[in-house]
Amino acid sequence: MEYMSQEGFDKIAEELHHLETVELPQVKDAISEARDKGDLSENFEYHAAKREQGRLMGRARFLQKILENARVIDKSLLKSDCVGLLSKVRITNIGAGKSMDYTIVSPHEANLREGKISIKSPIAEALLGKKAGDEVQVKVPAGMIKLRIESVSL
Repeated sequence: MEYMSQEGFDKIAEELHHLETVELPQVKDAISEARDKGDLSENFEYHAAKREQGRLMGRARFLQKILENARVIDKSLLKSDCVGLLSKVRITNIGAGKSMDYTIVSPHEANLREGKISIKSPIAEALLGKKAGDEVQVKVPAGMIKLRIESVSL
């Protein structure tokens, strides 16, 4: 079981729907069209379409599994004073003096460009359960960094 936001759940469900209603039918049409061209043993279009069909079906199964095991979190039940799943956190790298804003999300929703980090990332794991004003040390690939939590909200 994996907890996630309603937004993340909807995004995955939308991707699955698009795969099933748009992309897979297009690939099936491509396979049918390539099959009509004759000899399949040397038909590159046929083999490429079959590979794409396999990739899309694998992705669809993966997304279905995520949705089957997902539990959407009711934000009203979450604490806003300490860091947890779906918390918005402003942290400062004490050594570099640089502030960053992150939202702690499930691994399937993580997207650094959007400021969403996985709850399983080293930084998020170090922040869990901490409050504004707390300082933590985190081991990251670049070494140890010291972070101060400036604010926590939902």
